Amino acid sequence: MIHSRVHVSDLREHVGRTVSVCGWVNTLRLQRKMQFVIVRDNTGMVQVTHKRDDGPLEAQLEALTSESAVRITGRVVDAAQVKLGGLEIVPEAVEVLNPAATPLPIDEHTGLEQRMDWRFLDVRRRPATQLMFAVQTTLEQGMREYAYAQGATEMHTPKLMGTASESGAEVFKLGYFGRSAYLAQSPQFFKQMAIAAGVDKVFEIGPVFRAEPSFTSRHATEFTGVDVELAWIDGIEDVIAFEEQMLAHAIAKVADAHGEAIAEHFGVEVAVPTTPFPRITMAEAHEILRKGGWDPAGVKEDLDPEGERGISAHIKEATGHEFVFITHYPVGIRPFYHMRPADDPSVTLSFDLLWKGLEVTTGAQREHRYDVLLKQAAEKGMSTEPMQDYLNAFRYGCPPHGGLGMGLGRVLMVMLGLDSIREATFLFRGPNRLTP
Repeated sequence: MIHSRVHVSDLREHVGRTVSVCGWVNTLRLQRKMQFVIVRDNTGMVQVTHKRDDGPLEAQLEALTSESAVRITGRVVDAAQVKLGGLEIVPEAVEVLNPAATPLPIDEHTGLEQRMDWRFLDVRRRPATQLMFAVQTTLEQGMREYAYAQGATEMHTPKLMGTASESGAEVFKLGYFGRSAYLAQSPQFFKQMAIAAGVDKVFEIGPVFRAEPSFTSRHATEFTGVDVELAWIDGIEDVIAFEEQMLAHAIAKVADAHGEAIAEHFGVEVAVPTTPFPRITMAEAHEILRKGGWDPAGVKEDLDPEGERGISAHIKEATGHEFVFITHYPVGIRPFYHMRPADDPSVTLSFDLLWKGLEVTTGAQREHRYDVLLKQAAEKGMSTEPMQDYLNAFRYGCPPHGGLGMGLGRVLMVMLGLDSIREATFLFRGPNRLTP
């Protein structure tokens, strides 16, 4: 008789009945009189308890190896002494669906890099990592929900480009039918084209490629970007308000669905932020930081990681808030297409969002006037010829617009208190890693 599969988390409803549990062998305790096997599925763990009797079951249980995929059929029994949910399964049949080779290539003490080599096993053996992907799913769902409610259209833009895209970051070059193509560093130009195409609000969650040889805990060569572009804005404040509302909505959804589990597995409380988030200008940030002894030479235009942590700590102390928007970045460290305010052309109508000292977003109002764009590109010494397709989007009535790009992995990293972006990604890609 075939018994339908029951998840470990639902076993309590089946006490006294015979069920099948499918999962992996987590641990084996094979004693002189008893055999205990802990089986793990993606919802939890259950103890399988068998009294030795020299029968076929005893031999099957004895031959099991850690991480083998099994189907155990047996009776669910109330067992108050068992730590795992006060239940156990008394087995009637054991089926090895796929035996695991032994020994395993990783264990509890294996370092991060080697765990990355065996990421499928690493994820499978760590309930916290499984939880992280559930959190990621809920977070994305919350962001999409908010964007849809605001009337945003989800777009899928090309990841192959004929010319290297905008920012200073290096691009990956690849062969393309006898000529060169480049992997998109951002959907920036394409989402602006969608605005010019009359799509009022544009939203995309997709891969982003950066050929930066960065070996930090926060950089990856391929990551998932959350991108938004909004048309007919009155100013950069419209973009900032959209982002803080979207994040507050998504984080509340995560707190609601996973708050307790996150506290248990990561020891972190997911605090739902109040809106509006604090905002300070880059000039104010510099002033505050330099009073505290940051950048004694007074030469830094941008915030380095130490500056980001310092300003976040200052804002947290002053306002109790974990988020802060830094606005009005100097022209020198922003792309040519960022709009500059008429009253101070030395800065841009742009922002970064910091969460607990880590930059998670960059955004700006875009320059939508064709003649001004040409002038600003020339100032930065850029040739406009390779960008003609992009620039054409501004020649025929492109509305005022602005948007943002957010790193999904960084948001997860801060939310769950992870040490590295490697742990916030399923299969990490960095300068030294193209496998598995």
